[in-house]
Amino acid sequence: MQLDDLRMMIVLAQESNMRKAAERLFVSQPALSQRLQTMEKTWEAKLFIRSQKGLTITPEGEKVAAYAKEMVGKEEAMKNELASLQNKTHGTLKIAVASIIAQYWLPNMLKTFVKQYPLVQISLFTGWSSEVQKHFFEGDVHIAILRGTHELQGKRIHLFTDELYLVDTEIQNIEMLRHTNKPFIQFKSDSTYYSQIQQWWYSTFSHAPRRTIVVDQIETCKQMVLHGIGYAILPSTVLHDLDTSLHKIPLTDGGIQFTRETWMFLNDSALELKQVKAFADMLQEKKM
Repeated sequence: MQLDDLRMMIVLAQESNMRKAAERLFVSQPALSQRLQTMEKTWEAKLFIRSQKGLTITPEGEKVAAYAKEMVGKEEAMKNELASLQNKTHGTLKIAVASIIAQYWLPNMLKTFVKQYPLVQISLFTGWSSEVQKHFFEGDVHIAILRGTHELQGKRIHLFTDELYLVDTEIQNIEMLRHTNKPFIQFKSDSTYYSQIQQWWYSTFSHAPRRTIVVDQIETCKQMVLHGIGYAILPSTVLHDLDTSLHKIPLTDGGIQFTRETWMFLNDSALELKQVKAFADMLQEKKM
């Protein structure tokens, strides 16, 4: 049934009079009578008994009137809720983030955001940069957060810069690195990060590392360094909570330190959503 029919049923039950009901509904009596006949056919039941004294609601009509009152009440409650939400930030925020960022940087940001916007639901994907880009290209997410240099359509906002360091429990300078037998512990990463490491290494040394260990996660790499198994090159994002006794050697070439940038990508249509704009604004405020 249409909501107009439900409202009509409520008025008829309240007035028990076709003329008065027609006046309240701003329709003619014949039109109202025709609509009532249509309703009775729809419900396959006699809803009112007509007489010279007016309308008498039947038991079936009482049930339909109660149903109509419940449905119209729910509609009004929904309208009120939607109206209240106009001034609030709600909805689902869909984010795709590079794994390193998701592990070390994002949790604190999300904690602040969900505290400020408790009505927003978070949908999060983490993975390789290529996977994050794919989700953004295909429109599966509102925001993509990536490291390195990427050419993506949409708005690009710089979030922060990571300095790169060679870290070890014993090696304190590059000269010591030339003579160590410790393995170079590397973690699997996207090609741009690997290219940066290669560029630095071969601008500093004429030979490949004597020994290498490759692990799948940056946290595994970090823990192996902390336990003195080998040395690694890590971004500053993952080094904030490390013991100060760990030696950190800045990666430089010609006096310029190697860095890695982190960017947020989003498109203009996504920014029209309150929850997306609120998150983007918060990240920009945090970097100030």
